[in-house]
Amino acid sequence: MTDFMSLPDLALRTYGGAVVAANDESFAEREALIRPGPPAFQTHTFGAKGQVYDGWETRRRREPGHDWAVVRLGLPGVIKGVVVDTAWFKGNYPPYASVEACAMDGWPSPDEIAASAEWVEIVSRSSLKGDAVHLFEVSDPRRFTHVRLNIFPDGGVARLRVHGQVVPDPAFLHGLTVDLAALENGAVVVACSDEFYSSPNNVIAPGLARNQSEGWETARRRDGGNDWLVVALAGRGTVAVAELDTGNLIFNAPSSASIRGIDATEAALDDDQAWFPLLDRTRLQPDTRHRFRLDGERRMTHARLDIFPDGGMARLRLLGTLTG
Repeated sequence: MTDFMSLPDLALRTYGGAVVAANDESFAEREALIRPGPPAFQTHTFGAKGQVYDGWETRRRREPGHDWAVVRLGLPGVIKGVVVDTAWFKGNYPPYASVEACAMDGWPSPDEIAASAEWVEIVSRSSLKGDAVHLFEVSDPRRFTHVRLNIFPDGGVARLRVHGQVVPDPAFLHGLTVDLAALENGAVVVACSDEFYSSPNNVIAPGLARNQSEGWETARRRDGGNDWLVVALAGRGTVAVAELDTGNLIFNAPSSASIRGIDATEAALDDDQAWFPLLDRTRLQPDTRHRFRLDGERRMTHARLDIFPDGGMARLRLLGTLTG
């Protein structure tokens, strides 16, 4: 699997992404492009517009041109790869597609985007197959806020995934108390003992987990050890409050957890002696949002969450202040 697939999907609906415009959605709505989860399909489910598809589908084009959809990234950042998934579109997929990106300040309307966006091609016009997943690596190092999927000439696409590194607007981080472990602020999980059931980056995703799959859950341990993950914070800072949320985890929550910190500008992550305690091993309850005030005044760049012995965590929040 291409390396970029392990990075967050910057366009995901549950991360705040939105399909803000499309020139046509006659057969299937544009919003389906960024839904979480794989596309679904059920045969012989016909509505007034024909077979129901879990994706975006345009009408049969009878004039020159091509169809397009514009997505506002819920998490602006540097795009490392794009996935164009034509799942279940077998006789009605577009034979070609390309992707463009732009960066715009504030919250522009579709009309403002159309009038002033400076689009950059990040995926050139490429061949597509029906009912297939297409992976495209991106090398442009710039920060983008919107992408535009172009399909030639028409047809259906089930999902558009835009994987990359989150780069937040620093104006909303400097001088404020923020969640230093939040994916939307630029934090990312850089190491993890186990991700059998779900991605560890789920634990720092925006919002609350609606079910177990939207958190981090490990396999059952049989070796006497414990599971853990390491988060690279949004930046070097101090942490005042830790929140451990075991929401939706009723029979598979960890019995206890601890948190440690390290300043990677002064020590290596593999130097166990350099890690200092933020939260001593503490008993947890299932399906509960736990909040702890910390005495932490030490600067840190990374946090390590240990859960004992295994199980899951819906969300980890580390509220604090950047120091640089």
